[in-house]
Amino acid sequence: MTQKTINWGIIGLGKIADKFATDLQCVPGARLYAVASRTQNKANAFAEKHQATKAYNSYDLLAKDNQVDAVYIATPHALHIENTLLCLEHGIPVLCEKPFAMNAEEVNDMIAKAKQNNVLLMEALWTYFLPHYQYVLDCVHQKTFGNIKKLEANFGFYRAFDDNSRLFNKSLGGGSLLDIGIYPIFAALSTLGIPEHINAQATYFDNGADSSCNMIFNYKNGVIAHLKSSLKEDLPTEAIFHFEKATVKINGKFHEPSTVTVTTNNNEETIDFNYKTIGYSYEAGHFNALIHQGKTESDLMTFDFSKQLITTLDRVRELIHLEY
Repeated sequence: MTQKTINWGIIGLGKIADKFATDLQCVPGARLYAVASRTQNKANAFAEKHQATKAYNSYDLLAKDNQVDAVYIATPHALHIENTLLCLEHGIPVLCEKPFAMNAEEVNDMIAKAKQNNVLLMEALWTYFLPHYQYVLDCVHQKTFGNIKKLEANFGFYRAFDDNSRLFNKSLGGGSLLDIGIYPIFAALSTLGIPEHINAQATYFDNGADSSCNMIFNYKNGVIAHLKSSLKEDLPTEAIFHFEKATVKINGKFHEPSTVTVTTNNNEETIDFNYKTIGYSYEAGHFNALIHQGKTESDLMTFDFSKQLITTLDRVRELIHLEY
């Protein structure tokens, strides 16, 4: 029996939404049905580019369209809770871009609404679903090279400050921590778990948004994770896992489709995962499968993990005195 094609909607039509829509065309049993922006012209242009059937100038109108089977939310961070709750109220499964929301309280409210309405909800942290990252997770879980002794992960690029850009808009969750610092933190949590102690220091732009953040995660077993995010400098954007018997490096940019170099005492091997898409197809495919299976929570990107992630971000924000 052929499975029903999932009609996707997209709310928020920026750069990430454009990449997601491009990759959605590569996902079996998925099609872009509706898009929504605050302006009709932008919605029309996006719909024409990606062959969407409907183009709305209102998020409400998309949420009320009963032909929509799933929604990808790619609006600024501060709007995630509002947009997610809107769709959940209409019974639409939601794939919401990372960070899930601005703080743990908002994330808890979103999850509570999903459970109350018995509707699928998942945080769209695409790295978790990429084959190269799954390979590293397998090395960790199987202890292929022993235990991890140290982790180094960073994400940074230089951008000239622009007060009109969402990236630097503190009220929208802009700044290095929520936008890109979430990736090094994700690397630590997904491989080492919740740290016992955190040290963190940050620098700031004149408008109060954080321009960089240096973090050290300390674990009970003596393992240390050195993490960094920056909008002030170009960083390698690598994740280096120092195991007992090898060093496993996810080459830049580690958060997107990449290669993995494994170095042992007498050998170095770089593994190419032969990616054919931008990388968003993997999380979209996973979400499609969850819908077909009647699931209301991902078995990979679980509610508990999303809670751990936002709670850790909150801990770091408290240490660097960053308030939104």
